[in-house]
Amino acid sequence: MTQKNSWNASLYDEKMNFVSQYGSGVIEWLQPVAGEHILDLGCGTGDLTAKIAAAGASVVGVDFSPEMIAAAKKKYQSLSFFVADGHTFRSERRFDAVFSNAALHWMKRPQEVIESVWLALSPGGRFVAEFGGKENCQQVVDALGTVLAQRGIAADERNPWYFPSIGEYTSLLERQGFRVTLASHFDRPTKMPDGDQGLRHWLDSFADSFFAGLHPEERQRVCEEVAVCLRPALYKDGEWIVDYKRIRIIAQKPH
Repeated sequence: MTQKNSWNASLYDEKMNFVSQYGSGVIEWLQPVAGEHILDLGCGTGDLTAKIAAAGASVVGVDFSPEMIAAAKKKYQSLSFFVADGHTFRSERRFDAVFSNAALHWMKRPQEVIESVWLALSPGGRFVAEFGGKENCQQVVDALGTVLAQRGIAADERNPWYFPSIGEYTSLLERQGFRVTLASHFDRPTKMPDGDQGLRHWLDSFADSFFAGLHPEERQRVCEEVAVCLRPALYKDGEWIVDYKRIRIIAQKPH
Protein backbone atom coordinates (compact mmCIF):
# COMPACT_ATOMS: atom_id res chain seq x y z
CA MET A 1 0.00 0.00 0.00
CA THR A 2 1.17 3.53 -0.75
CA GLN A 3 0.08 4.70 2.70
CA LYS A 4 -0.68 2.46 5.63
CA ASN A 5 -4.23 2.71 6.91
CA SER A 6 -4.51 2.97 10.68
CA TRP A 7 -7.13 0.47 11.81
CA ASN A 8 -9.39 1.02 14.80
CA ALA A 9 -10.86 -2.43 15.37
CA SER A 10 -13.49 -1.19 17.84
CA LEU A 11 -14.74 1.51 15.46
CA TYR A 12 -14.75 -1.04 12.65
CA ASP A 13 -16.88 -3.50 14.63
CA GLU A 14 -19.23 -0.87 16.03
CA LYS A 15 -19.82 1.40 13.02
CA MET A 16 -18.60 -0.49 9.93
CA ASN A 17 -20.21 -3.86 10.70
CA PHE A 18 -22.11 -3.64 7.43
CA VAL A 19 -18.89 -5.00 5.86
CA SER A 20 -19.41 -8.39 7.50
CA GLN A 21 -23.18 -8.26 7.02
CA TYR A 22 -22.83 -7.86 3.26
CA GLY A 23 -20.05 -10.43 3.29
CA SER A 24 -22.54 -13.09 4.35
CA GLY A 25 -23.72 -13.09 0.73
CA VAL A 26 -20.22 -14.00 -0.39
CA ILE A 27 -20.30 -17.02 1.92
CA GLU A 28 -23.34 -18.17 -0.05
CA TRP A 29 -21.09 -18.18 -3.13
CA LEU A 30 -18.40 -20.03 -1.17
CA GLN A 31 -20.77 -22.77 0.05
CA PRO A 32 -18.37 -24.15 2.68
CA VAL A 33 -18.65 -27.85 3.41
CA ALA A 34 -17.92 -29.63 6.67
CA GLY A 35 -14.36 -30.92 6.73
CA GLU A 36 -12.99 -28.48 4.15
CA HIS A 37 -9.83 -26.47 4.88
CA ILE A 38 -10.49 -22.80 4.09
CA LEU A 39 -8.33 -19.67 4.26
CA ASP A 40 -10.03 -16.33 5.02
CA LEU A 41 -7.72 -13.74 3.42
CA GLY A 42 -8.17 -10.30 4.98
CA CYS A 43 -10.35 -11.60 7.79
CA GLY A 44 -10.64 -8.35 9.74
CA THR A 45 -12.04 -9.01 13.20
CA GLY A 46 -13.09 -12.53 12.30
CA ASP A 47 -16.89 -12.42 12.02
CA LEU A 48 -17.02 -14.14 8.62
CA THR A 49 -14.25 -16.55 9.62
CA ALA A 50 -16.53 -17.68 12.44
CA LYS A 51 -19.48 -18.10 10.05
CA ILE A 52 -17.38 -20.31 7.81
CA ALA A 53 -16.29 -22.35 10.83
CA ALA A 54 -19.94 -22.71 11.87
CA ALA A 55 -20.52 -24.62 8.62
CA GLY A 56 -18.07 -27.25 9.86
CA ALA A 57 -15.03 -26.15 7.90
CA SER A 58 -11.53 -25.90 9.35
CA VAL A 59 -10.71 -22.25 8.78
CA VAL A 60 -7.66 -20.01 9.24
CA GLY A 61 -7.98 -16.22 9.20
CA VAL A 62 -5.14 -13.91 8.15
CA ASP A 63 -4.99 -10.12 8.00
CA PHE A 64 -2.29 -7.49 7.51
CA SER A 65 -3.48 -5.50 10.54
CA PRO A 66 -2.21 -6.63 13.98
CA GLU A 67 -5.06 -4.63 15.54
CA MET A 68 -7.65 -6.59 13.59
CA ILE A 69 -6.04 -9.95 14.37
CA ALA A 70 -5.85 -9.10 18.08
CA ALA A 71 -9.57 -8.31 18.07
CA ALA A 72 -10.38 -11.51 16.15
CA LYS A 73 -8.40 -13.65 18.61
CA LYS A 74 -10.20 -12.04 21.52
CA LYS A 75 -13.66 -12.56 19.97
CA TYR A 76 -13.16 -16.09 18.64
CA GLN A 77 -10.64 -17.80 20.87
CA SER A 78 -11.19 -21.28 19.42
CA LEU A 79 -10.21 -20.22 15.88
CA SER A 80 -6.79 -19.67 14.30
CA PHE A 81 -5.76 -16.15 13.26
CA PHE A 82 -2.42 -14.84 12.04
CA VAL A 83 -0.93 -11.56 10.86
CA ALA A 84 0.11 -11.94 7.22
CA ASP A 85 0.54 -9.89 4.05
CA GLY A 86 -1.57 -11.17 1.17
CA HIS A 87 1.15 -10.21 -1.31
CA THR A 88 3.66 -12.58 0.24
CA PHE A 89 1.60 -15.06 2.28
CA ARG A 90 2.83 -18.65 2.06
CA SER A 91 1.60 -21.74 3.88
CA GLU A 92 2.74 -25.35 4.03
CA ARG A 93 -0.93 -26.31 4.33
CA ARG A 94 -3.00 -26.43 1.16
CA PHE A 95 -6.59 -25.23 1.26
CA ASP A 96 -9.75 -26.39 -0.48
CA ALA A 97 -10.85 -22.76 -0.80
CA VAL A 98 -9.57 -19.24 -0.29
CA PHE A 99 -12.24 -16.73 0.73
CA SER A 100 -11.87 -12.95 0.83
CA ASN A 101 -14.34 -10.16 1.60
CA ALA A 102 -13.65 -6.43 1.33
CA ALA A 103 -9.88 -6.91 1.51
CA LEU A 104 -8.36 -7.36 -1.95
CA HIS A 105 -8.77 -3.69 -2.84
CA TRP A 106 -6.28 -2.85 -0.05
CA MET A 107 -3.61 -4.92 -1.83
CA LYS A 108 -2.14 -2.84 -4.63
CA ARG A 109 -0.01 -5.53 -6.28
CA PRO A 110 -2.80 -7.86 -7.39
CA GLN A 111 -0.71 -10.32 -9.39
CA GLU A 112 1.35 -11.11 -6.29
CA VAL A 113 -1.82 -11.65 -4.27
CA ILE A 114 -3.27 -13.93 -6.93
CA GLU A 115 -0.03 -15.93 -6.91
CA SER A 116 -0.29 -16.25 -3.10
CA VAL A 117 -3.85 -17.55 -3.47
CA TRP A 118 -2.81 -19.97 -6.23
CA LEU A 119 -0.01 -21.42 -4.12
CA ALA A 120 -2.28 -21.75 -1.08
CA LEU A 121 -4.91 -23.77 -2.97
CA SER A 122 -4.96 -27.49 -3.56
CA PRO A 123 -5.54 -28.60 -7.17
CA GLY A 124 -9.25 -28.21 -7.82
CA GLY A 125 -9.55 -25.58 -5.08
CA ARG A 126 -11.65 -22.46 -5.46
CA PHE A 127 -11.10 -18.76 -4.88
CA VAL A 128 -14.22 -16.83 -3.84
CA ALA A 129 -13.98 -13.10 -3.21
CA GLU A 130 -15.75 -9.76 -3.11
CA PHE A 131 -13.96 -6.41 -3.18
CA GLY A 132 -14.23 -2.87 -4.51
CA GLY A 133 -14.45 -2.63 -8.28
CA LYS A 134 -13.87 0.17 -10.76
CA GLU A 135 -15.35 3.52 -9.60
CA ASN A 136 -16.03 2.19 -6.08
CA CYS A 137 -16.69 5.17 -3.78
CA GLN A 138 -15.64 7.38 -6.68
CA GLN A 139 -17.61 10.42 -5.51
CA VAL A 140 -15.89 10.26 -2.10
CA VAL A 141 -12.47 9.84 -3.72
CA ASP A 142 -13.13 12.81 -6.02
CA ALA A 143 -14.25 15.00 -3.13
CA LEU A 144 -11.14 14.12 -1.12
CA GLY A 145 -9.04 14.96 -4.15
CA THR A 146 -10.70 18.35 -4.59
CA VAL A 147 -10.45 19.39 -0.93
CA LEU A 148 -6.86 18.18 -0.49
CA ALA A 149 -5.73 19.83 -3.74
CA GLN A 150 -6.77 23.16 -2.25
CA ARG A 151 -4.09 22.50 0.38
CA GLY A 152 -1.43 21.49 -2.15
CA ILE A 153 -1.83 17.78 -1.40
CA ALA A 154 -2.01 15.25 -4.25
CA ALA A 155 -4.67 12.77 -3.13
CA ASP A 156 -3.72 10.24 -5.84
CA GLU A 157 -0.37 9.74 -4.14
CA ARG A 158 -2.15 8.86 -0.90
CA ASN A 159 -4.87 6.64 -2.35
CA PRO A 160 -4.55 3.21 -0.66
CA TRP A 161 -6.95 1.34 -2.93
CA TYR A 162 -6.93 -0.83 -6.04
CA PHE A 163 -10.32 -0.83 -7.77
CA PRO A 164 -10.02 -2.80 -11.03
CA SER A 165 -12.51 -3.38 -13.79
CA ILE A 166 -13.94 -6.87 -14.02
CA GLY A 167 -12.03 -7.44 -17.27
CA GLU A 168 -8.74 -6.40 -15.72
CA TYR A 169 -9.11 -8.65 -12.69
CA THR A 170 -10.39 -11.74 -14.48
CA SER A 171 -7.53 -11.40 -16.97
CA LEU A 172 -5.04 -11.45 -14.09
CA LEU A 173 -6.68 -14.59 -12.71
CA GLU A 174 -6.56 -16.30 -16.08
CA ARG A 175 -2.93 -15.31 -16.56
CA GLN A 176 -2.14 -17.15 -13.33
CA GLY A 177 -3.95 -20.24 -14.61
CA PHE A 178 -7.32 -19.90 -12.89
CA ARG A 179 -10.58 -20.74 -14.63
CA VAL A 180 -13.04 -17.95 -13.80
CA THR A 181 -16.45 -19.56 -13.44
CA LEU A 182 -18.50 -16.60 -12.16
CA ALA A 183 -17.85 -12.86 -12.10
CA SER A 184 -20.08 -9.88 -11.37
CA HIS A 185 -19.51 -6.11 -11.13
CA PHE A 186 -22.47 -4.37 -9.54
CA ASP A 187 -23.63 -1.20 -7.81
CA ARG A 188 -24.33 -1.48 -4.09
CA PRO A 189 -25.21 1.89 -2.55
CA THR A 190 -24.33 1.42 1.12
CA LYS A 191 -26.02 3.18 4.02
CA MET A 192 -23.78 4.47 6.81
CA PRO A 193 -24.82 4.37 10.50
CA ASP A 194 -25.50 7.33 12.82
CA GLY A 195 -27.17 9.75 10.43
CA ASP A 196 -25.10 12.89 9.87
CA GLN A 197 -22.01 11.29 11.45
CA GLY A 198 -22.02 8.39 9.00
CA LEU A 199 -19.60 9.84 6.46
CA ARG A 200 -17.16 10.80 9.20
CA HIS A 201 -17.18 7.23 10.54
CA TRP A 202 -16.39 6.02 7.01
CA LEU A 203 -13.52 8.50 6.56
CA ASP A 204 -12.06 7.68 9.97
CA SER A 205 -12.27 3.93 9.28
CA PHE A 206 -11.07 3.69 5.70
CA ALA A 207 -9.48 6.94 4.48
CA ASP A 208 -6.83 7.49 7.13
CA SER A 209 -3.97 7.60 4.64
CA PHE A 210 -5.37 10.70 2.93
CA PHE A 211 -4.94 12.65 6.19
CA ALA A 212 -1.29 11.76 6.85
CA GLY A 213 0.58 14.65 8.44
CA LEU A 214 -2.52 16.77 9.11
CA HIS A 215 -3.17 18.12 12.59
CA PRO A 216 -6.48 16.97 14.11
CA GLU A 217 -8.02 20.42 13.58
CA GLU A 218 -7.07 20.42 9.90
CA ARG A 219 -8.33 16.87 9.49
CA GLN A 220 -11.64 17.99 10.97
CA ARG A 221 -11.85 20.86 8.48
CA VAL A 222 -11.06 18.56 5.55
CA CYS A 223 -13.78 16.13 6.63
CA GLU A 224 -16.28 18.99 6.95
CA GLU A 225 -15.43 20.30 3.48
CA VAL A 226 -15.67 16.82 1.96
CA ALA A 227 -19.11 16.46 3.52
CA VAL A 228 -20.21 19.78 2.01
CA CYS A 229 -19.06 18.57 -1.42
CA LEU A 230 -20.87 15.24 -1.11
CA ARG A 231 -24.05 16.21 0.69
CA PRO A 232 -26.11 16.99 -2.45
CA ALA A 233 -25.33 13.59 -4.00
CA LEU A 234 -24.90 11.17 -1.10
CA TYR A 235 -26.97 12.51 1.82
CA LYS A 236 -30.60 11.47 1.56
CA ASP A 237 -33.36 11.50 4.17
CA GLY A 238 -30.94 12.05 7.03
CA GLU A 239 -28.50 9.29 6.03
CA TRP A 240 -25.23 9.04 4.12
CA ILE A 241 -25.29 6.48 1.31
CA VAL A 242 -21.84 5.81 -0.14
CA ASP A 243 -21.53 4.87 -3.81
CA TYR A 244 -20.12 1.35 -3.51
CA LYS A 245 -19.39 -0.73 -6.60
CA ARG A 246 -18.30 -4.31 -5.96
CA ILE A 247 -16.74 -7.21 -7.83
CA ARG A 248 -17.50 -10.83 -6.91
CA ILE A 249 -15.64 -13.71 -8.45
CA ILE A 250 -15.37 -17.47 -8.28
CA ALA A 251 -12.26 -18.94 -9.83
CA GLN A 252 -11.00 -22.51 -9.80
CA LYS A 253 -7.49 -23.89 -9.80
CA PRO A 254 -7.44 -26.79 -12.26
CA HIS A 255 -6.80 -30.33 -11.03
